[in-house]
Amino acid sequence: MNYIFLAPGFEEIEALTVIDVLRRADIWVKSVSITDDLTVVGAHAIQVAADCLLKDVDFATAHYLILPGGMPGATNLSNCKPLTAHLQAHYESQKPLAAICAAPLVLGRLGLLQGLEAICYPGFEHELQGASLSHQNVVQSQRVVTAKGPAYALDFALKLVADIKGDSVAEMIKKAMF
Repeated sequence: MNYIFLAPGFEEIEALTVIDVLRRADIWVKSVSITDDLTVVGAHAIQVAADCLLKDVDFATAHYLILPGGMPGATNLSNCKPLTAHLQAHYESQKPLAAICAAPLVLGRLGLLQGLEAICYPGFEHELQGASLSHQNVVQSQRVVTAKGPAYALDFALKLVADIKGDSVAEMIKKAMF
């Protein structure tokens, strides 16, 4: 199972595009509210009903843990201690992480980008502690995928599909959408 975490103020296009594209590729993904309410309000006042709450996630069976950006969504993710503890443990277990827009700041603050190439929304580069700043819009460095911002949400989602199911599946999904 793959999980995408929704915090108040998340960037809706980044979260919903990832969920949509992964599900088109028959990849299991659940949206997770980091609050005590399944309804999470995004950065543009769009209410989304998450599939489950953070306390209900089975991290033992988790594959990708995915962080959409947006503000104050990324800050809210970073301030969620139960989530950051799980992100750290997931990374230490050699499992993959993904973050887009401002959300790579969460990984940077945890020291999980040390020695990796990463990208984020312009202005948050200082948060990518220990990372080498990429000039790509979406970059995979070892088991961490990062992306620049909302304009690259589809590319980010397709990169996850490619990593999970292969380039041919990602290309098939892309062609079906154009």
